[in-house]
Amino acid sequence: MVFAAGVIRRLTAQPSVGHPALNLINITAFAPPTALPEFVMPSAPADLFAFLDRLNISYSTVSHPPLFTVEQSRELRGTIPGGHTKNLFLRDKRGAYYLVVASEDAAIDMKGLHRRLGAKGRFSFGSADALRELLGIEPGSVTPFAAINDVAGKVVVVLDAAMLVHEPLNYHPLVNTMTTSISQAGLMTFLRACGHEPRIETASEPPSLPSAACGGG
Repeated sequence: MVFAAGVIRRLTAQPSVGHPALNLINITAFAPPTALPEFVMPSAPADLFAFLDRLNISYSTVSHPPLFTVEQSRELRGTIPGGHTKNLFLRDKRGAYYLVVASEDAAIDMKGLHRRLGAKGRFSFGSADALRELLGIEPGSVTPFAAINDVAGKVVVVLDAAMLVHEPLNYHPLVNTMTTSISQAGLMTFLRACGHEPRIETASEPPSLPSAACGGG
């Protein structure tokens, strides 16, 4: 048992069958919901988990070697169920920042995405320094959970509608050595508690259908 900030948490580590590099952490938490605590920026995974506990949001976390790309994630994450994702930290021509969260295989037209989202001019990728300053995370660990660090609300969090067909959803819990699974409802509750009303948009292109010439149908 670990007792912290009025939260009772039971942690049980179990090796993942077939994936010795993965360790599953099952978490049972009992705590009343509460407002966003005043964490020291940047928050650590333990701060994030404590906040989820306070909101009574269920989640599970798997530890693994560092993952920096979607390809590495596919190779090392094992058999974690649900939707796996990618996160784009973007800046428009007027300096507004966006975090676009989509399925890992989503096709996103970077040339036209600004028009879909009503941004000012084409997007470029935000710098590593801006990522650290605004979201308190390192490149390779980009995640909607970083909204916990954006207390000033300077980053617009956009959820691609196509991603929300999956349940649960999987994201890094502020570091890329773990993956946390959370329900859609839990994610929405978390974002609202961080002061970010979930913005659901069609950010990706629809999947292309096989043509008759290719034997589709």
